Amino acid sequence: MAISPELTAQILRYHHAEHWPVGTISSQLGVHRETVMRVLTQAGAAPIVPAQRTSGVSPYLPFIEETLKQFPNLTASRLHTMVAERG
Repeated sequence: MAISPELTAQILRYHHAEHWPVGTISSQLGVHRETVMRVLTQAGAAPIVPAQRTSGVSPYLPFIEETLKQFPNLTASRLHTMVAERG
């Protein structure tokens, strides 16, 4: 579905002049976020790639793996309690 030139102009203005993120633009204008991303990409903006976030469990993975090797039938709730006690 094609969108109007006025809506395209609004999307570009909000993104470039107001520095609004894609989600804010889509909710304010009542269009899907993929529509906003398509307009920005067609206008020459770099594709928006979400930043990779580290997992909160990453620092505890060695402990979890070692504990499960020793006690393979340990429940997830017990593991969670053990990890929570360590920080």
